[in-house]
Amino acid sequence: MTKELSHKIIRALQRHYPDVKPDLRYGNRYQLAVAVILSAQTTDRQVNAVTGALFRAYPDFESLARARHSDVMRLVRSTGFYRNKSKNIIEMAKVVTAEHGGRLPGSRQELERLPGIGRKSANVILSMGFGVPALAVDTHVMRIANRLGYADSRDPLAVERALTACIPERHWTLAHLLLIRHGRAVCHARRPLCDRCPVNPLCSSPDKTR
Repeated sequence: MTKELSHKIIRALQRHYPDVKPDLRYGNRYQLAVAVILSAQTTDRQVNAVTGALFRAYPDFESLARARHSDVMRLVRSTGFYRNKSKNIIEMAKVVTAEHGGRLPGSRQELERLPGIGRKSANVILSMGFGVPALAVDTHVMRIANRLGYADSRDPLAVERALTACIPERHWTLAHLLLIRHGRAVCHARRPLCDRCPVNPLCSSPDKTR
């Protein structure tokens, strides 16, 4: 991958998805952090279906830190892995309340210390919540990065480094959103819709359908 080819890819995706935006619904950093933890191994649509009631019951870190595990499990059950997820968001809220005065920390190091938040989640929170350039690698981003030739790896950190080496820092957030949208809409894991792909002429993946 070259920076010139990468620029063409991002521009083509941007033209194809001019209205790209996060699919998770959130109104502040508290809601973003909780939604990101709940989004593990499920769809953003499923998370959005439960967070309305969850945030009405627990509108901030302090109230969530005092919540009963059984009550939170009931609210997030449909997102899957609800026992661990409910435990993580409660413990995360406790740490933020006790150690950060109820305000979500804005550094990668402090975010990754919070229960339920790893590098990918920290990148999403930094990017969407704090406006800090970051490029989170989920399954869609990894698949497309490999298909387009940015990387040849299943290691998320290696893929992240390959992408950020070719994409200008100011476009990291945009690129993350574009690659996710493209993965969901066109570049599917099993049957990519190559005839509808805006970057088909720029792609030499052996996974392409003819």
